[in-house]
Amino acid sequence: MTPFAIAVLVFIAALIFMGVKMVPQGYNYTVERFGRYVTTLQPGLGLIIPVIYRIGRKVNMMEQVLDILPQQVITADNANVNIDGVVFYQVFDPAKASYEVAKLEHAILNLTMTNLRSVCGGLELDHLLSKRDEIGARVLTIVDEATNAWGVKVLRVEIKDIEPPADLIRAMNLQMTAERQKRAQITEAEGKKQAQILEAEGAKSAAFLRAEAREREALAEAKATQMVSKAVAEGDVQALNYFVAQKYVEALGKFADSDQQKTIFMPLDTSGLMGSIGSINELWKAMKDKS
Repeated sequence: MTPFAIAVLVFIAALIFMGVKMVPQGYNYTVERFGRYVTTLQPGLGLIIPVIYRIGRKVNMMEQVLDILPQQVITADNANVNIDGVVFYQVFDPAKASYEVAKLEHAILNLTMTNLRSVCGGLELDHLLSKRDEIGARVLTIVDEATNAWGVKVLRVEIKDIEPPADLIRAMNLQMTAERQKRAQITEAEGKKQAQILEAEGAKSAAFLRAEAREREALAEAKATQMVSKAVAEGDVQALNYFVAQKYVEALGKFADSDQQKTIFMPLDTSGLMGSIGSINELWKAMKDKS
């Protein structure tokens, strides 16, 4: 084989090698003919004619994420806040993503940041801090519509952090502390009020019970007096002795319980007392016999 033939074979092998393209999963390759887009190679083995055709762009078709760097935003109530977030997007048309816009990621990022400032600037700080999901949804709608012409689908826009100014954070902390103290004072006042109500109800119940006890005692006393009166009317002296002895013993007990009286002189007719007690015993027996 002559050197020329060998050179031709080597050249043909090189052309074949140059024309075989292996496209990895998750990517699409655009094919250009003399610089003009012709077709797109899908993942797997692809063949092109060297020299005439060449690979234009290697497009990532997987979902991708871009970080939104912290940026200052002035809210509707003139508060300066720093906001950052992330954008998730995916290319669905590699030709448009390659030839309709230059620096795709840079374009998506700047478009998102611009609309994020616009949306946040129309909200007051309180709404801005409490409605992150709503802000992300509004920015997503605007950016997705704008990037559709680039063959890109914006999937999510997430707000990572909203940082108010330092003096505003201090003021919010002071307000939160004051609110907590106020709630604690209200709770304490409610507790004291409930305790007073329970104490009043307890005192009322105790007074009611004491009144019932006094009433029962008065009824018992009246019944005893009635029985003694009846016995006296019937000539039963023992009943009278019982009544006198009962009062006698009660008075003596009260006198003995006095804190001011340590010594008791009893110029008492103890025999009369014993006799009265004996009469009580006989009266008790008589009442049992009658019953």
